[in-house]
Amino acid sequence: MLTMRTLNRPGSSTGPAASAAAVPVATAADCGLLLIRLTFGLLMAAHGAQKVFGLFGGDGLAATGKGFAALGYQPGELFAAIGGLSELLGGLGLALGLLTPLAAAALIGVMINAMATVTGAHGLWEGDGGVEYSVCIAVVALAVAAVGPGRLAVDRFLRWGRGGWGEAAFALGLGGVAAAITLSL
Repeated sequence: MLTMRTLNRPGSSTGPAASAAAVPVATAADCGLLLIRLTFGLLMAAHGAQKVFGLFGGDGLAATGKGFAALGYQPGELFAAIGGLSELLGGLGLALGLLTPLAAAALIGVMINAMATVTGAHGLWEGDGGVEYSVCIAVVALAVAAVGPGRLAVDRFLRWGRGGWGEAAFALGLGGVAAAITLSL
């Protein structure tokens, strides 16, 4: 059940008759953002847990590290841990709406690396091994940073909890810089 708050409009009463002017504290947009954040964030966190801990049918850190080493990331296990933890913590951050711009930056950075090293050479479509999936993840993370996590988020109490151009620029900039540094090593 959603909590209701009464709007004080000029000329309106605040008694029982004013209940028709009540608006929900959590709007449909807030609930929609929560649905996106929970679904997207928890799936990304699980994807990271596959890499780091071998959960949910994942290979775990040692095997994932070998895969990263084959892509040129040395030491492979260290970069696998960084990538997996970025997905795990970034996903949890988005799911909770906690440090949303930073969580988005973590996912954006990982996806830029994935596009540059794995999927970029295969074109757009996922069926061909292309960038489609990575682009979608990066764009959703960036959009949540821009729009803000909504009122059903931990960040609603913090200044960046409303999203905006600054938060989006921070997420994209930090994710891009982190990816560039990783790719240059």
